[in-house]
Amino acid sequence: MPTILSELERIKADSRHLRGTLLATLADPVTGAISDADNKLLKFHGSYQQDDRDLRDERRLQKLEPAHSFMIRARLPGGVVTPAQWLAFDAIARDYANGTLRITTRQTFQWHGVIKRELKQTIAAINATLVDTIAACGDVNRTVVASANPVESSAHAQAYGWAKRLSEHLLPKTRAYHEIWLDEERIAGSDEHEPLYGATYLPRKFKIGIAVPPTNDVDVFAQDLGFIAILEHGELAGFNAAIGGGMGATHGDPTTYPRLADVIGFVTPEQVLAVAEQVIGVQRDWGNRSERKHARLKYTLDHHGLDAFVAELERRLGFALAPARAFRFDHNGDRYGWIEGSDGRAHLTLQVEAGRVADRPGQAWSSGLRDIARVHRGDFRLTCNQNLIIANVEPAERATIDALVARHGLDGWRRGSAIRRHAIACVALPTCGLAMAEAERYLPDLLEKIERRLVAHGLADAPILLRVSGCPNGCSRPYLGEIALVGRAPGRYDLRLGADFGGRRLNRLHRENIAETEILETLDLLLALYAGEREANEGFGDFLLRTGVVAPAPRIAAEVAP
Repeated sequence: MPTILSELERIKADSRHLRGTLLATLADPVTGAISDADNKLLKFHGSYQQDDRDLRDERRLQKLEPAHSFMIRARLPGGVVTPAQWLAFDAIARDYANGTLRITTRQTFQWHGVIKRELKQTIAAINATLVDTIAACGDVNRTVVASANPVESSAHAQAYGWAKRLSEHLLPKTRAYHEIWLDEERIAGSDEHEPLYGATYLPRKFKIGIAVPPTNDVDVFAQDLGFIAILEHGELAGFNAAIGGGMGATHGDPTTYPRLADVIGFVTPEQVLAVAEQVIGVQRDWGNRSERKHARLKYTLDHHGLDAFVAELERRLGFALAPARAFRFDHNGDRYGWIEGSDGRAHLTLQVEAGRVADRPGQAWSSGLRDIARVHRGDFRLTCNQNLIIANVEPAERATIDALVARHGLDGWRRGSAIRRHAIACVALPTCGLAMAEAERYLPDLLEKIERRLVAHGLADAPILLRVSGCPNGCSRPYLGEIALVGRAPGRYDLRLGADFGGRRLNRLHRENIAETEILETLDLLLALYAGEREANEGFGDFLLRTGVVAPAPRIAAEVAP
């Protein structure tokens, strides 16, 4: 019986390598929106159509179309930005978007609130900084993330180098992006093809992350393909490869679920590109193109079996993967404050709540970072935990940087609670079309209420991973939170508990579809137990597991013991 393809597969097949009718629909002055089919193709170009959901009802009453705008996401492998690029990105935010930059959990920037008639100008302005937006979204390999802090050894710089190399190597080959946004002339009669992706690209999005133990700051087991750096005598010997991670799920559908990646073997640096290509190739050919919610690599593995997938991978590679080598992760958070690098330069990690770079009372993030970018001679590094590193600071510059950070109130990590320093939230309402509940806008109020309870129980300094998501899609990696709220409806969430502090264990559903009062009452009781019965250095998630409050996770991402 022939396979019935999803509607998006037809749209991709008919798109002429992602061109669709984007040029025509962008030129239509009658509406601020684009067609549904073109909106799906626009994602491959790094943008999503959205509307302000706070205004929907009012505009409907006025017989107006929704307040459409566009989110644009940069492809920024490894999250490295020069000071000149920072200033340019900030200017783009003020000239074309809502005036803010948002650091995402994939180590890149998003601009929100760009209207259709300025979409092309905005993408062209981003390209003028030598950064593009192609493949930041869509059914392709997206921005490759890497351990952000360049410390300890040269391996961190090499991890960034591999993130950049993988990102470039795995880009789509179509020139549609350049024609639509940069006015490149199409060569008549040219025979364009996609040697890796094919005419319909991948069944779903594909994510790669590179971690450098002992820090799992990229949550490597949440990636479709993870590379775990193996250091021997301070040098990069290669990587353990892990496949099949993914955070998305659908409420009420047990056939969808988060999954942690499996470590499948060791690869040398010379084998990295081939392994990435062939993992993508098997997923391209074996992935589910009928049902998109079952199309990620994690479902391909569970449908065909991990062993069968690895056997096919090795057949295509022409060699067997070597046995995985020893590694260990201590945590998956960021380390705030100054950290000395191995080359004499230092790196200052700042906490940016929910990743939103904006001027607020007492914290002038936009203004302060503009001032810092004007004098900084190193670079900036975005983290997968939505934070920012002022990196590669020469000793003579530290006093200047410190003074600017203090003047603009950017040193909140010094005063904030431990749970605040480890909190992540997705954008959610009002712009995300998938959001069922608040996340970013709710986080400050939620944190204050949880902090009061932590203080009451003597736990203000207890590091606890808090993740808040407006829907089950998992952009804030909620299934790896020791405490996680996953949106169900306005003001209502699933409460999930019990992940560990290293990104190796998924949490479990504890209370379903509850409001804030029940959330806080539940947490208050559990925090009281934790304060009185925890063992030395026992994390909150580990305590909940040991005491039977949450059931053991069905599987744990295995480390390889020395």
